[in-house]
Amino acid sequence: MSGPMSLEPGGSEQDTLALRLAEPRPAPRRRPRWALDDTTLTIRLPRRGPDEDAVSELAAELADRIGPAVHPYEVAALLESEGLSAALINERYGHPNLFSLAAALYERVPRTFPEPAPAADPWRPDTVRCLLRGVLFALPGLAYLLTAPLWNAAGEAAALIVAGLVSWAWGQALGHRAHLRLATGRHETGRTLLLGAPVGAVLATGAAALVSGGGRVVLAAAAQSLYLAAAGVLLVLARERLLLAALSPLIAGAAVLPWWEPGRPLRTGLPLLALTATLAVTGWVLWRTLSAPAVTGGHRPRALWSLPYGLFGLAAGVLVLLEGRQEPNAPYAVIVLTVSMGPAEWLLYRYRGLSVGALRATATPAAFLLRSAGILALCLLLYLAPLLPAALLTGAAPAALLLLAATLWTALLLQAFGAAWPSAALCLTAATVAGAFSLFHLPGAGLALPLCCGAAALCLAAGALVLLGRPAPHG
Repeated sequence: MSGPMSLEPGGSEQDTLALRLAEPRPAPRRRPRWALDDTTLTIRLPRRGPDEDAVSELAAELADRIGPAVHPYEVAALLESEGLSAALINERYGHPNLFSLAAALYERVPRTFPEPAPAADPWRPDTVRCLLRGVLFALPGLAYLLTAPLWNAAGEAAALIVAGLVSWAWGQALGHRAHLRLATGRHETGRTLLLGAPVGAVLATGAAALVSGGGRVVLAAAAQSLYLAAAGVLLVLARERLLLAALSPLIAGAAVLPWWEPGRPLRTGLPLLALTATLAVTGWVLWRTLSAPAVTGGHRPRALWSLPYGLFGLAAGVLVLLEGRQEPNAPYAVIVLTVSMGPAEWLLYRYRGLSVGALRATATPAAFLLRSAGILALCLLLYLAPLLPAALLTGAAPAALLLLAATLWTALLLQAFGAAWPSAALCLTAATVAGAFSLFHLPGAGLALPLCCGAAALCLAAGALVLLGRPAPHG
């Protein structure tokens, strides 16, 4: 020994001089039958060739994991991970090495490739949000219902219509630019909306002033333009519920009209209260958005990229205006079309989700094109089917309303996939031709709008099949 032995309790004598009592050992982990190595204390005769029964038994036990393998090397890796030693492979199964046994198992087990678990739909729409947006598009019309006795509809409506068209076009372009800025950050989106929304309100009010020449209608146009600008900000930032809460004075005022005359103060005060609430909520939301950290070096999109979206907004506004002028019950037809924009947005999401599903279900471009055409027809049918009874109930001409709705939906579909210029050009052409017939009272003015919308809808649907009937845009 090189030194004294420590006899302190717990020292090394615990391993040498101490008597140990038998302690119960934990039960050993049960191993598979094929992994039991019983090569010790057993006399084995020399084996000639593989033991087919043992190999078959092993193949049956591991079939669920061998079946998906695409090469024997995968089976070899599986056997190695299970702890099969070279001696066990040779003694129990009669194979010279791991790879020989893996090849035999690979040949015995048929190939099975189970389908992967279905992935979540990345385009699953928020049904409540889409329906709420459709309602919010129509709720501002309650302000005109409340204030109708206070202004001259025949002489002042033109200024409000012009201001509305300018606001609609500007809002579409600004909304697109804001969504592009969302890719950079929320701070940049808020800054874009903070700068762009007031400019749109000023331009719309100025257009109304040019048409009317001044007077109280300019104040009404300014209030309308401010609301549309603020509502656009809230819709872009997905604050629909706040906008609904801000419009609650309008809802309350319109709800009592059939039974009670609120009088001039309430007819004026309730819309002003709703406008003030909308502006206050919008300011708070923008302040919260701008409080997000700024992103340095972010890419700034070109203004030209948003131009076709603004032109489409202008064309859509003109087409809806022409539809309203031709119908005896114009407000009801326009309301039906406006509310339908919520389900239209929902169907745009469903189209994208169904198209992604078609990519997984088809194996050839022709099969995908056929399925894509069926998806397009199904979505159009689901969108137009509820509009038919709505048109009949409101007394609107079903053909004109359905063709206009089909035009708007297919144009929005192309815009969702980035094909903004073709949809804007076709809608502008239809609006220009139909508007010229209506403005100059040309022969066949009553048929101009449905014919123009029908031609535009056919061209847009064909373009959608050409563009979206390929797998690439959905990848």
